[in-house]
Amino acid sequence: MAEIHELSAVALRDALRSGELSARQATAHFLDRIAASNPHLGAFITVTAEQALADAAAADTRHARAATKGPALPLLHAMPTAFKDLTDVAGVVTTHGSAALEHKPAPADGALAAALKGAGVVSLGKTQVPEFGLTAYSENRIAPPSRNPYALSRSSGGSSGGSAAAVAAGLLPFAPGSDGGGSIRIPAAACGLVGLKPGRGLVPAGESTGDPARLVVAGPLARSAADAALLLDALVPPENAPQASGRSPGQPHAAGPRGSYLQLAGQDPPRLRIGVSLDSPWQAVFPNTADREALDALAAGISLLEAAGHQTGEAAIRYDNRYPGAFTTAWTAGVGSARIAPQREALLTPLTRTFRRRAQQRSAAKLDEALGFLRQFERDTVAQFAAWDLVLSPALAQTPRPVGWFTGAAHGDGYWPAAERATDADEDYRKQCEFAPWSSLVNVCGLPAISIPVHWTGGAPGSGVPMGIQLVGRQGSEALLLQVAAQLGF
Repeated sequence: MAEIHELSAVALRDALRSGELSARQATAHFLDRIAASNPHLGAFITVTAEQALADAAAADTRHARAATKGPALPLLHAMPTAFKDLTDVAGVVTTHGSAALEHKPAPADGALAAALKGAGVVSLGKTQVPEFGLTAYSENRIAPPSRNPYALSRSSGGSSGGSAAAVAAGLLPFAPGSDGGGSIRIPAAACGLVGLKPGRGLVPAGESTGDPARLVVAGPLARSAADAALLLDALVPPENAPQASGRSPGQPHAAGPRGSYLQLAGQDPPRLRIGVSLDSPWQAVFPNTADREALDALAAGISLLEAAGHQTGEAAIRYDNRYPGAFTTAWTAGVGSARIAPQREALLTPLTRTFRRRAQQRSAAKLDEALGFLRQFERDTVAQFAAWDLVLSPALAQTPRPVGWFTGAAHGDGYWPAAERATDADEDYRKQCEFAPWSSLVNVCGLPAISIPVHWTGGAPGSGVPMGIQLVGRQGSEALLLQVAAQLGF
């Protein structure tokens, strides 16, 4: 058998269920890899080795009982994973990536941890995040930055950057992320993974400090479409499970036999009309030009899609130029209401502190106005996207950025004081919007989208750094997006 970490998540699941591997073997293997690699990778803030081994022993006991006609094993029996450090896990500190908060163990599991623990996972710890999940890079003041496994000088993205780095480096078979403006798809693209943001309402929302625009949703980070589908099956409540026969793009849930996303991901998709667009709702304020590597990834994606029999064509999408202000107002509203002691506010990063102050100075009427605009933006954009089965863009406009690039802080393995940060909050934010100009609009529209790693800057998988494409589907098209990713060989 291959090394445990070289197995796909589906193969590892099968080995654990059959008894070929014990839960303790799998857990110990991944804990050993974390111990060896995390000091230079920075993927984990907290490793809960003792609790993980205890949970693995309990899983082995459960497996022995099931073998003698005891209760059936849960879907993800003994599968190792970890939660980004915005998610409460009972008995483990939730830092939210912030030095300004008191770090106390969570009294209970959050919704995401409860759902996956109920499905049988063994949690190995908490992964690195930016402060309150606000940025497209996973750097903060409490732990070393999360780095890209393919180029340690570069970022793994954010806000699910620690989770993505851990999966890409073989420290986890897969991991849940949460996505409020690209926080699954950005690190997936940076780390060469499949990252799926489900549509609004399919799975319980991911954790955040406040989400008045209903932007945030939990979804899988994995090395393949099949592995992502397996984790999605555990995230989706039974009442939202897909029909066994699948659904056509945009078809709502209906009564009938229920299947699984893993089953559906193995089926070929129908021939699709795919609109290609470089238009971005940020371009009125932050004119963006996709780097050569991003255009190369887009060309590679188009070539793969057309070779698979799909039709592509230019999709000219018009966006209202009021979007940047409205999105920023909604995105930063939660940090304004976060409970932070006044004497600890100086411990916030400059970006968080700036946007917190602005949110607190903003009137409730101004927030309501922004939310009303975003609802209209959703209707207008969904109507334009409806001309196509899927809409294609690069996943990122630039290659994964160097660690410290967004903040202007050149630093090594440690973390850094405020005096070392040369970039102000608005410059930091501008860089992020230019780095990922096609991600946040998908959250505003509540649509599903997937990042697929179709290109490497060195010309071959594993050489250089990865670059991906983003495919946006209609409501209810999660299975279709997974099918397309699998059809393209991922």
